[in-house]
Amino acid sequence: MFWSAPSFHPDSLPDLTGKTYIVTGATSGIGLHTAGRLAEHGAHVYLCARSQAKADKAIDTIKTAYPNPAGTTKTIGKLSTLVMDHDDLSSIAAAAKTFLAQESQLHGLVNNAGIMATPRLITNDGYEEQWQTNHLAHWVFTHHLLPILRKTAASEKANPGAVRIVNLTSVGHTAAPQGGIDLADTTLGDAGTGLSRYGQSKLANILHAKVLHEKYGPGSPPAAAGEGEIWVSAVHPGLVQTNLGERASAFPPMVLQLAKWYSALGGARDAASGAFTSLYCAASTDFTRDMSGRYFQPVAKFGNESAYAKDMELARKLEAWTEGEMRKRGWLE
Repeated sequence: MFWSAPSFHPDSLPDLTGKTYIVTGATSGIGLHTAGRLAEHGAHVYLCARSQAKADKAIDTIKTAYPNPAGTTKTIGKLSTLVMDHDDLSSIAAAAKTFLAQESQLHGLVNNAGIMATPRLITNDGYEEQWQTNHLAHWVFTHHLLPILRKTAASEKANPGAVRIVNLTSVGHTAAPQGGIDLADTTLGDAGTGLSRYGQSKLANILHAKVLHEKYGPGSPPAAAGEGEIWVSAVHPGLVQTNLGERASAFPPMVLQLAKWYSALGGARDAASGAFTSLYCAASTDFTRDMSGRYFQPVAKFGNESAYAKDMELARKLEAWTEGEMRKRGWLE
């Protein structure tokens, strides 16, 4: 193995019975194992999927992989489904409303779904596909769920850290274009590449997390007013053996071949261990208040961000642009 044994393992997660989580992109890879481990420890987990059939298959996989919580004879937590397609923002808003109609609390939101370095494609909503899938869809989903997250945080104010948001990002955020994010043309035009568009979207995931921490985390106005606090993090899961790169077109064939060799020699984590840092940030008792707002890398360690990822002025500009754009298009009503 090229990577050292992790200092955190999901077996150390606390009993999550009575808590509710949502994981996007939960039908395969990191998302599936994130959902499975949370359910293994008793949580009620909503799996976000493109179809009920994909969700049903994922649920069967989870029940096989994690049949009993921490080796006990109990059954795992309840597994439910939210059907949504990140290429269709109306389905994102509808899924959030479905959840709000069914539940009265939400302890954790893991914005995990994503695509990487794909060919340039404009969705029916009018946005470059990576920008919409990786950033806009998660932003809209989170926006609709913030009232229930804040309500849960208020009810749990004696238990700081009970409510958390995790945004999956990537070291690939360093491939963002000059200026970090081009709000004048988020497609990046003819000068953009699959990799630079991916980097821009992954940078947006980090900046979104920073703004959420500023607005709702420890020391935020709601927290200072005694309304509870939401702990937020951005997670780079590392090189993980998943299907994320199936549509990638931005890498030369030799780079892709080297990545395959590196994985085959043990340089990449499998999807189950690739979920460790997400789980640490979403539910571990070792994750503390001072860690909110930070960028993490494997396993459960602080990572190195680009200068753009630390730029709160850029983060606030992105927040204002996104809210204005989404409101104008009617997905926040």
